[in-house]
Amino acid sequence: MTPPRPRPRARELGVQVGLLTPGPNNAITDVTGVQVGHAGLFEDLADGRAIRTGVTVVLPHGDNLFRHKVVGCVHVINGFGKPAGEAQVNELGVLETPVALTNTLSVGAAMEGLVLDALDHNPEIGRSTGSVNPIVFECNDGGLNDIRGLHVRPDHVRQAIQAATVGRVEEGVVGAGIGMTCYGWKGGIGTSSRQVEIGGATATVGVLVLANFGEQRELVISGVPVGQRITSSSRPGDTPLGGSCIVVLATDAPLDHRQLQRVSRHAQTGLARTGTYGRHNSGEFVVAFSTARRVSHWSSSSVSQVPILVEDGPTMNRLFEGAVEATDEAVINALFVADTTYGTEGSVRYGLRTGEVCELLRRIAQ
Repeated sequence: MTPPRPRPRARELGVQVGLLTPGPNNAITDVTGVQVGHAGLFEDLADGRAIRTGVTVVLPHGDNLFRHKVVGCVHVINGFGKPAGEAQVNELGVLETPVALTNTLSVGAAMEGLVLDALDHNPEIGRSTGSVNPIVFECNDGGLNDIRGLHVRPDHVRQAIQAATVGRVEEGVVGAGIGMTCYGWKGGIGTSSRQVEIGGATATVGVLVLANFGEQRELVISGVPVGQRITSSSRPGDTPLGGSCIVVLATDAPLDHRQLQRVSRHAQTGLARTGTYGRHNSGEFVVAFSTARRVSHWSSSSVSQVPILVEDGPTMNRLFEGAVEATDEAVINALFVADTTYGTEGSVRYGLRTGEVCELLRRIAQ
């Protein structure tokens, strides 16, 4: 069995989320330099188990990230999760590895993959300088994947990094999203972006989500409670153990660590606009970074002078709005693109009936 083919995105079917203008690809890669890569594992085993998992990586830029770090932060919406590297990111305010997304029990393997990649390119690590802080976030894909099999290995992370590109981003049943469930339907990877005006220039806010949360009755699209109105006979499945959602937010606005934290918190509002309230056992995290400047691993000066956005109300409001809308649409894209997927021991997650949803939205708009 092979992965299902991707379906049209929300805007391709006439569904527009929010008021702001997306970037050219309507993806996190609209932030210049940002790259996304996937490594997918999709295999049926002889004993009825199925491997439905993988790795997705987001690279803030294509250069040596350990030597040329970016300003970053992590915002915890609900801390029921097992991330790696979160504490140091918030302590020092920088990212120094790609952000890796995978399943819950494969965090260790993903960490090792990031470490091995850093060691390959930085012989000074552990010798003339300190160690490296790998950044990994996870969701539980045990509803479709043989998660106990620990099928993700460090090399899959390195494969995803090698596959990372700018431009169009694969969504739905790819990489870390292969085994995920969203609002009871097939979920996975989704992305979106927004362009905002700042001081006569255009800044971009891009978001990528790993969507694995919620029940059908909660789903809201463009303000319409479609989850309560869908009449399709294709039953959604349960999101295992409450699920989770990881939001990766990128911007080219010149933000410091504290300002970035403020923007990242508004991704929570974007998730809420899709209908979720965040369950006790659903881990929601936002990892955010700015590509506006690079932070050298070595510095020749004890004082740094860097450009930082003037924090007036209108400017920050535009970034907040961009974060909300991009997060909202990224989740909707994950649902629209992901199609029905059959998993381990007879499990199935049906693709959202997008035709029915679009017809419902058209009727309400008339």
